[in-house]
Amino acid sequence: MSDAFETLGVSRRFTLNPQELEQRHRDLSRALHPDRHVSAAPAERRVAMERAIAVNDAFRTLRDPLARALALLKLRGVTIEEGERASPALLMEIMELREELESARGKSEKIARLRGDVSAHIEREHRALADALDRDGEVDKTTLARAREAAVKLKYLRRFE
Repeated sequence: MSDAFETLGVSRRFTLNPQELEQRHRDLSRALHPDRHVSAAPAERRVAMERAIAVNDAFRTLRDPLARALALLKLRGVTIEEGERASPALLMEIMELREELESARGKSEKIARLRGDVSAHIEREHRALADALDRDGEVDKTTLARAREAAVKLKYLRRFE
């Protein structure tokens, strides 16, 4: 079974060009469209349909930075369970953000500033993921741990956003 990167024929990197990714998806979708396989044998039509579904699933994974990071981590043997708790420091940080949001209710300038702060934090986590996951060759355990931590932070920040 191939992974999302292999399915779309793109590099196993966190940093991907969104336009190139979309073009690759569009090209593969066009080639695998059921209308192009109407006269094929039933088995060939089924294979084309299965590949089209895999291409769509891969695109959904790779166009989302968090899902892409999780896929890359999984390829390196690192998983983050759905119900897994974050570190106490991160939970405290999110709690403080929630309190800040509550105190900003009805104050558009404060909300805009908070939105900017969260967006900047998300960008920092994207950079941390790129630094850790865009390396060629073997990635050491410390780097993978940092990438895992950045992915968990990103998960919580996106939920807050």
